[in-house]
Amino acid sequence: MIEFPPAKINLGLRVIKRRTDGYHDLFTVFYPIPLCDSLEILHSDKFQFYSYGISIPGRPEDNLVVKAWQVLHQLKKIPRVEIHLLKNIPMGAGLGGGSSDAALTLQMLNSMFELGLAPDELKEIALSLGSDCPFFLHSQPCAATGRGEELQPIELSLRGKYLLLVKPDIHISTAEAYKNVYPELRPHPAEILRQPIASWKEQLVNDFEPWALAAYPLLQQIKNELYSSGALYASMTGSGSAFYGIFEQEPQIPDPLKSHFIRVLRLTF
Repeated sequence: MIEFPPAKINLGLRVIKRRTDGYHDLFTVFYPIPLCDSLEILHSDKFQFYSYGISIPGRPEDNLVVKAWQVLHQLKKIPRVEIHLLKNIPMGAGLGGGSSDAALTLQMLNSMFELGLAPDELKEIALSLGSDCPFFLHSQPCAATGRGEELQPIELSLRGKYLLLVKPDIHISTAEAYKNVYPELRPHPAEILRQPIASWKEQLVNDFEPWALAAYPLLQQIKNELYSSGALYASMTGSGSAFYGIFEQEPQIPDPLKSHFIRVLRLTF
């Protein structure tokens, strides 16, 4: 069985408050984009995990794909499998690649072994693996609240527009990002997204951006280049470090950005 876990971008991200459980309440909109990993799961006599493409740091047993199998192996006694993961989505970018891989692993195993897990059960398991994992069980534009797991599909289509995605060689610690953001109650991004894209620049904000731009001047340069190249809207996704610009026409890649991970994508949702 083969599936293609997609990445996501955040259209606006508001950090509302720190919770007693250590997490933060958020307002954001998750939007799936056509940058995908490739995930194949095969029946096997022993558990094996192979990864290709972009190098994955750390131990294999710490990978969310492996953890997803382990959870179902413990809960439902599913057999061992052989998993092949081709990484195309960069890590530490705010694109949700690891969470997407984990969510698709749960869905694939649920189907392969006819576990009959209901959507709410899958969501609960996905949430145990990561706050944005439940979104990838839907992979449609969603307004998100809570930790990011309370999802409401929204009518928002950027189909036909172009996304220029830029991921510099900068790793931003999520914990460090949260230490430098100051929760404030503001309008949910979904309210702003009802307005024309041209108005987003002044209103649609990622609360992690101000600190990140100050701490890493290269990120400000990337954002400036996106706007100079004609982006209707440009922003950091998640806690970074990837930035994206939304364009009406297919953009030319500016020379200063060519040394980074770059993708030009035509949006399909």
